[in-house]
Amino acid sequence: MIATKTLLQLAGADLSLPRLGDSCLVLIDLQNEYRAGPIALPDADAAIANAGKLLARARSSGAAVFHVAHRGRPGGLFDRTAERGAIVAALAPRADEPVIEKELPNAFAGTDLQARLAATGRKNIILAGLMTHMCVSSTARAALDLGFRTTVDADSCATRDLPDGRGGTISAATIHEVALAELSDRFAIIARGAGALV
Repeated sequence: MIATKTLLQLAGADLSLPRLGDSCLVLIDLQNEYRAGPIALPDADAAIANAGKLLARARSSGAAVFHVAHRGRPGGLFDRTAERGAIVAALAPRADEPVIEKELPNAFAGTDLQARLAATGRKNIILAGLMTHMCVSSTARAALDLGFRTTVDADSCATRDLPDGRGGTISAATIHEVALAELSDRFAIIARGAGALV
């Protein structure tokens, strides 16, 4: 049996993990909305805990850190004026860490994220956040077009169950793994395991 390979492997791409100190860490939508309510994620707390450890390592290594928060309508999902739209307290941005608000899944769309990342002079970006199949995936795909080398920290991401279109449900764990497999084919290096990124 022939081992399946990604397009990146077939092209001989460098799939080594970047050093945190040479990278930009982009934390996406790590907001309270995903911990309770209609779109609570089954694995949100685990992803948030792992993102907290990644953030601590990134800060101590000298990585440039950026926080992205989805901005919804007042009174609705991701209301940034309410607790539900706030970034999780354990991951609160420091004064020197920019917070970029977005209104679309792709964190580059309608924001200055590209310019802020470019200003660091770093080409490696590391993505962590919620949801794997939505905003993390959309941002990773756009990053390729913008010339960034992207890594996704799998353990610092999570997603939710989705309807399968036939009256059933696809589990969050399956959606998460499929999203990572899709990204690994062409768009991103996938870091797996606690402490994989140093």
